[in-house]
Amino acid sequence: MVDKKLLEILACPACKSDVELKKNKIVCVKCGRRYPVRRGIPVMIIDEAENSGNRK
Repeated sequence: MVDKKLLEILACPACKSDVELKKNKIVCVKCGRRYPVRRGIPVMIIDEAENSGNRK
């Protein structure tokens, strides 16, 4: 579980947009990259992200 206050300050490292928590992944609302959460810690590294193909 990711703390809600932490989610409010996180941004996608690739496009700097807001992110939200979906099914234990941090998902960028703009580019769609999905960052893993490991042991409750978001791994906000571009190379670790899954790309959804929604790049703008």
